[in-house]
Amino acid sequence: MAVVQRRQDSPAVKAVALKAFSNIMAEWRIPQAEAAALADMSESTWKRARKPGYAGDLTRDQILRLSAVVGIYKALKLYFGEGLAPRWITLPNEGPLFGGARPLDIMIEGGLPEILEVRSYLDALRGGA
Repeated sequence: MAVVQRRQDSPAVKAVALKAFSNIMAEWRIPQAEAAALADMSESTWKRARKPGYAGDLTRDQILRLSAVVGIYKALKLYFGEGLAPRWITLPNEGPLFGGARPLDIMIEGGLPEILEVRSYLDALRGGA
């Protein structure tokens, strides 16, 4: 009996997640080192992963990080629009989660829990759950 591959681990899901994350990092103008840290990858792995056809594996944590960043991107677009949305992540923020730090730094330092917290924060700001 064949083992069914979990949907989140499929090559198609990985490819879409990496492409979306790469496009978001480009739009937000996030330096390569910070993009790699946000994805929980070394810079050399991120250089390979952002190219089509990447054959490496992603951990569950990495897939969740990429997915959460896509959610953050969407929330920023809905809440702030085109002017502030691409810059918000790199601006110092006095909000309760950030204490004057950039949201990007908080997410890199705090890993997946903080990335999910920022996503929840933005969802709450725009009237979501």
